Amino acid sequence: MRAVAACTALVAGCDTATAPDWGYPELGKNLRSLSRDLDEACGRTEAPASCAADLDRLTAPTERAFAQVLEHKLLDVGAVAAMNELDRARQLRVAAAEEARSRQDPHHLPLARAVAAEKLAYQGLLDELERLRTAPPPGDGTDPV
Repeated sequence: MRAVAACTALVAGCDTATAPDWGYPELGKNLRSLSRDLDEACGRTEAPASCAADLDRLTAPTERAFAQVLEHKLLDVGAVAAMNELDRARQLRVAAAEEARSRQDPHHLPLARAVAAEKLAYQGLLDELERLRTAPPPGDGTDPV
């Protein structure tokens, strides 16, 4: 009788309500914070040169979020492509910023375009990481243990 009661309790304790949390709340918190920082970066009247400094401040939180994705083994081809695109956009922006400094032009058009491209790349990476975070695990996490 005790064995039947123990098995019943064990089976009752393994329904979908007690499935592990696959939403990765800490990663979600970091992605929301990064998204908010990206939205606040580069105001409409802000010169591209100062906007570049705003984007530089996003590097560390982005790397933390990407490290969490690696830690949870969520990485896929889309996220790697988005991270590579961000790296390319950042390199272009850094080169354009150097050119703008040499010309002493804080409103240098190539820099403004590079800043816009980097912001777009950040948004693409955020979208990919959020997609990975919210995708249910194979089997919807309800497979028996």
